[in-house]
Amino acid sequence: MKDLTDEEKELLSKLGQRIKELRIKKGYTNYEHFAYEHGISRTQYGSYETGENLKFLTLVKVLKGLDVSLSEFFSENF
Repeated sequence: MKDLTDEEKELLSKLGQRIKELRIKKGYTNYEHFAYEHGISRTQYGSYETGENLKFLTLVKVLKGLDVSLSEFFSENF
């Protein structure tokens, strides 16, 4: 994978923060429980919340587990 720009790193960080915020709002205080219940590798999911790059289809899977649409997810300022 290519080196990321500071702007790309910042966007990934915001994406991870948003995912974590929604997970907690949904009642999952532990990211591992959420990942397990939705068929996502716990290690991989944990890296998403810390700003690692993730694939679009994986984001869709996470949002489905959170009962959040793409438009709702991106309604927050990025």
